[in-house]
Amino acid sequence: MDRVGADFNNVVAQIRSKLKARPLLLQLPVGQENGFRGVIDLLEMRQIEWMEESLGAQYEHREIEPEYLDLALEARDQLVAQVAEWDEHLLERYLGEETITATDLMPLIRRHTLSLDVVPVLCGAALRNKGIQPLLDAIVNVLPCPLDVPPLRGIHPQTREPEERRSGDPEPLTALVFKIFMEQGRKLTYTRVYSGVLQAGADVYNVSKGSREKLSRIFQMHANKRERLETAGPGSIVALMGLKSATTGDTLCDPRHPILLESIESYEPVISVAVEAKTRGDQDKLLDCLGRLSEEDPTFRFQENADTGQTVISGMGELHLEVLVTRLGREFGILVNVGKPQVVYRETIRTKAQAEMVFDRELGGSKHYAMVIAQLTPRSRGTGNSVVNAVRDKSIPDGFFPVIQQGVEDAMNSGILMGYPVVDVETTILGGTFVEGLSSEIAFRVAASMAFRKACELASPVLLEPYMAVEILVPDEFLGEVLGDLNMRKGRVEGILARKAVQAVEAIVPLSKMFGYSTVLRSSSQGRATFTMKFSHYDMAGESLET
Repeated sequence: MDRVGADFNNVVAQIRSKLKARPLLLQLPVGQENGFRGVIDLLEMRQIEWMEESLGAQYEHREIEPEYLDLALEARDQLVAQVAEWDEHLLERYLGEETITATDLMPLIRRHTLSLDVVPVLCGAALRNKGIQPLLDAIVNVLPCPLDVPPLRGIHPQTREPEERRSGDPEPLTALVFKIFMEQGRKLTYTRVYSGVLQAGADVYNVSKGSREKLSRIFQMHANKRERLETAGPGSIVALMGLKSATTGDTLCDPRHPILLESIESYEPVISVAVEAKTRGDQDKLLDCLGRLSEEDPTFRFQENADTGQTVISGMGELHLEVLVTRLGREFGILVNVGKPQVVYRETIRTKAQAEMVFDRELGGSKHYAMVIAQLTPRSRGTGNSVVNAVRDKSIPDGFFPVIQQGVEDAMNSGILMGYPVVDVETTILGGTFVEGLSSEIAFRVAASMAFRKACELASPVLLEPYMAVEILVPDEFLGEVLGDLNMRKGRVEGILARKAVQAVEAIVPLSKMFGYSTVLRSSSQGRATFTMKFSHYDMAGESLET
């Protein structure tokens, strides 16, 4: 309410018109912009004002000022009338002009807030912390607590049978790691406790990793400050220190009562840029700092290309990588030059092909010989690779199949078109030649890799590009323009769902066409449309949109 142009009534009207929600006013502002001093509590019918010098820490209750009294009485009457519609007994009391207190109203307000019938409206000023205490009271009084939701569900890691945990101290410990943060070289593990009690110095069982670890410290985080705790109960969101193997999505629990919660999904990176430190001294530190960032973020990857000498970082989008590059400078003091974004493609084949290759060389004074026959067959999109041993004539001893498989997998890491990984291919080893005293593991491994690459050349190799699942929330008046732009980007609209005042457009779009989309979307919708994007699948250009 302290911003220039703040208008309480206009915002309430927009809640109705733009969000199609039903606002329930619990407060009125006292003043606005620079004159904002406090609020009028319509439930208790009192005025609350904050002391300027205390930055919101101190406040006092007063009688409602005469100039606001009539407005407050009218708003209070509308509040009671709105709530009384839900209860016959209260409606009778309202029509009989009996006194109705906050105690009478609050249970009904809470019940209908939880059922999403109404949206309680409060006001304040975050900059000077005005209105924070009543807001926290309202969160406790009307929003759901853990006891209002069903028990937490998971599975037993050994029996795979369903398990449940209710929120409460008597239940066994159950917690989920949702973020890793590296602070001055120390690993902070952000965790949400669902049941039981976390205790500093106690052993916890990491079900996801199958290991026990000792928890050294527990911290309650307050922005950039932290408070040390001895215990943390259900509902707590805390940072833990001492857990070495925990990563995002891991389940922590009581060793005697194991449970595995649903993990947090992370997608494969779909966009890459090349980075290099601006100074030679920072180049050595760069890889170490990128390693720390990758520990925090499971969707971020980096590698050093042995052929080009470039350091390539990969993530989920332009903004994702921009933030990471900014963090390198802000947190680690490393300034980097960034190359143009590149889409991470994949390679596959379209037809069946067969090839045989011979490895016959002298290495380290010894002769090595092997011959492998491989047949490649395309698989359905997203089914992955497989290597099948179909040697029935004993031309290759079974003991060599693991190294042959390793050779094929080595070749899959770098396709023949542009060096991207090969996917959705079944490799069948049909036979080969084994010569006693000459054939070795390294010979079969290299021969298998050569046979795979030769068969790839004969099997009509193609590039697969990443397609993204995009959800766009756009007001009705801008829907046509957004759909037209998606069509220009070779996207396919999967569906349009009305959500009150906005339309939710779901589409599949090639990643290569999504660069700079956030700017275009803001421009075409006057800044009112938003979108989210995640990886969907790989497919040939245009093929995914035609099927």
